Amino acid sequence: MTDAQQFEAFVRNYQDMVFSTAMRLVANAAEAEDISQEVFLRAFEHFGDLAGDPRAGGWVKRVAINLSLNHLSRYRARWSFFSELVHRNPAGEETEIEYAAPNDVEEDFAVAERRLLVEQALRQLPSAQRVPMVLFHLEGMKYEEIAAKLGVSLGKVKTDIFRARTAMRKSLGPRLQNDWRPAA
Repeated sequence: MTDAQQFEAFVRNYQDMVFSTAMRLVANAAEAEDISQEVFLRAFEHFGDLAGDPRAGGWVKRVAINLSLNHLSRYRARWSFFSELVHRNPAGEETEIEYAAPNDVEEDFAVAERRLLVEQALRQLPSAQRVPMVLFHLEGMKYEEIAAKLGVSLGKVKTDIFRARTAMRKSLGPRLQNDWRPAA
């Protein structure tokens, strides 16, 4: 296999993860695509070190997070919301991002409905709460890492995540309480 074929396989393996990571943070498909391209340009520059390295996925994800956060800090006034979760097909038409579907149709519907409710609740959060919440719960970053990435105090990160959880609990509680009751 040539180097070009190896890199093409590398991109195919990580492109969905990179795009979804950027999309969660910047909440704009065009910007997430630009960030994804930049991630793979950097991966190409370091491909000699990344090829065959089992930690390559972690490196790529970290670059995607860092580039997304850098983008947000530069374009903070242009932040948008999860309602813009769209992707362009080869014809240039907007299509929704597809999520893996469970085997059970009822479960599929319930998961999709909960995901929509969570995205709506996230959309209502101020960006100062939404970004740390996404980094903590969806990207698995620790409080200290988030504080360092965002350039804020550890206390601010904890407070913002606490307030985001409280707001989401208040918003989602009445709508989801029936979903979490055990079957009789």
